[in-house]
Amino acid sequence: MNKTEMAEKLASKTGLTKAKAQEVVDAIFSTKPGEGIIAVELDAGRKVQIPGFGTFGTKSRSARKGRNPATGEEITIPARKYAYFRPGKGLKERVEK
Repeated sequence: MNKTEMAEKLASKTGLTKAKAQEVVDAIFSTKPGEGIIAVELDAGRKVQIPGFGTFGTKSRSARKGRNPATGEEITIPARKYAYFRPGKGLKERVEK
């Protein structure tokens, strides 16, 4: 399912117009700078917890040594911050069925 299909299903379940449903989906999931509720919260270093569904958050990975597989040369892999999603109990139980 993509964002357009999600907006169509949201429109059919809630009675919103497809255009309004698309706005809602974009307001939550957009990755453009300064847009998207989830992305803005993660940028600020905060978690987004949706009980029963899951948690979106960020983690940091420190710099480390690695090897270039083509040359065998030792390289430094820089530190970075990354996003994660941890499913909630309700979602896990539903998917496991």
